[in-house]
Amino acid sequence: MDYRPLTVKKHPEASKHNPASNFYRQYKSSVFIKEYAPVTSVHFSPSKPHRYAVTAATRVQIYAPRTQKVAKTISRFKDVARSGHIRQDGKLVVAGDDSGLVQVFDINSRAILRTLDAHKQPVHVAKFSSLDSTQVLTCSDDTTVRIWDIPSQSTITTFTAHSDYVRSGQVSPTNPHLVLTGSYDSTVRLFDSRTGKCEIVMGQESGSGPNSSPAEQVLAYPSGSAVLSSSGPILRVWDLVAGGRCIRALSNHQKTVTSLAFDAKASRLLTAGLDQMVKVYDVSNYHVVHTMRYPAPILCLALSPDETHIAAGMSDGTLSVRRRQLKPSQASADAAMTDTLKSGAFETFLGSGTIGQGRSTKSKQKSTVTGEVAEFKVEARRKKRLKQFDKLMKGFKYSAALDSVLRKKIPPTTTFSLIQELIHRDGLRSALAGRDDVLLEPIIRLLLKHATDPRFSALVCDVTSVVLDMYNAVLGQSPIIDALFIRLRRKVQAELRLQKELVKVQGSLDMLFASVTLANV
Repeated sequence: MDYRPLTVKKHPEASKHNPASNFYRQYKSSVFIKEYAPVTSVHFSPSKPHRYAVTAATRVQIYAPRTQKVAKTISRFKDVARSGHIRQDGKLVVAGDDSGLVQVFDINSRAILRTLDAHKQPVHVAKFSSLDSTQVLTCSDDTTVRIWDIPSQSTITTFTAHSDYVRSGQVSPTNPHLVLTGSYDSTVRLFDSRTGKCEIVMGQESGSGPNSSPAEQVLAYPSGSAVLSSSGPILRVWDLVAGGRCIRALSNHQKTVTSLAFDAKASRLLTAGLDQMVKVYDVSNYHVVHTMRYPAPILCLALSPDETHIAAGMSDGTLSVRRRQLKPSQASADAAMTDTLKSGAFETFLGSGTIGQGRSTKSKQKSTVTGEVAEFKVEARRKKRLKQFDKLMKGFKYSAALDSVLRKKIPPTTTFSLIQELIHRDGLRSALAGRDDVLLEPIIRLLLKHATDPRFSALVCDVTSVVLDMYNAVLGQSPIIDALFIRLRRKVQAELRLQKELVKVQGSLDMLFASVTLANV
């Protein structure tokens, strides 16, 4: 019968970071770009190569994501530019300014294609409709919200229900006629361009709860059934199906939340605020799964559609771009899938091969089968080499095997797994027998180090009992061994005191919870 190597017991370890946190920790390659004024807007192009528009001072700059360098600079503004937004096809960019002027540019030639000048005060929101590429949504400090027709350069609908600055807005991702806006009048409104009226009011005036802070940002879920809004440091979730009822309020930021963004699958929500923090939420339970710190208050935040870049603009004029390197296998798989979808070949969805292969590739493959059809080839299995302690255990050299796992580079899980095996073989006493103070010292240090570790505490108690039973008659003859036993005793006493205090705290908490439960009943 072959010798079975030692099985190292695996203990469940509490991970410091959850999978979502580990994912966002991959954004390491930070690039800091200094602008002349606060960066008020960052927007990634939905189409590849996902260039991004950065709005600061009186210009909009288009950056290349691979080099992080300026590809185009648009400086046709007489006042501070706001909300540079790239269209779905990546060919046009729209932006407003503090004079109330809204301009549409060709992103390559930087030529002014359209000028929209109906607003009389600063325009903080200028966005293309995600469902109708010929329409632009603008929100202004003149309390109006407008939908423009780009070809005719005229206003389609004007909404005037707000009574204060309108600093955020978005066209619904599911219906081009629905417009979501947030205003400094502390309300979030849903408008319908077909009727020109406000359909749902969320906030202070709707009676859904106190919301005295201005609505800084709004963001609609891709499904269109719920929306998010930020008022001061509070983040709220509104259910549109229930008539705009507030179903969740979160307060994880210390200062005003200035930006909201979803990841590509809308499974994570990113929020940025003036407290210099970016928090990542799991939208299934709205728990914070990761936090990123920045050197200055954050005014805007954007995540690239392929989730390789996170760009944040700050109040001191700094643009921070964090980059995540894709693995070669993942990048090649994404490229192959993209080519497959573009080809539209029906066979691709049935087989496992890529485009350009298939029957022709299979026909070129040479047969490597030799011999009879019913003949089987038995692969030779390489024998695993035994480790040093396994060789000693195989030779019943228990004392030497125990000494081999007491070295510094050996993990404690391996050491205590071997001790457990010795107990099963009834060989622990023989492994501990006949030791002087030099050979006994590493064993007691091992017990001292892991006496309070819940993974090994039971084994530590068993081994300590055996050691005391075997060497009780010679205690007091070695100062080193005596000092180690004194330290072990003090550590156990401190742990017992800690456990007693924890039991007292648990009892007090149980009484408090019980009293609260009775009071609610």
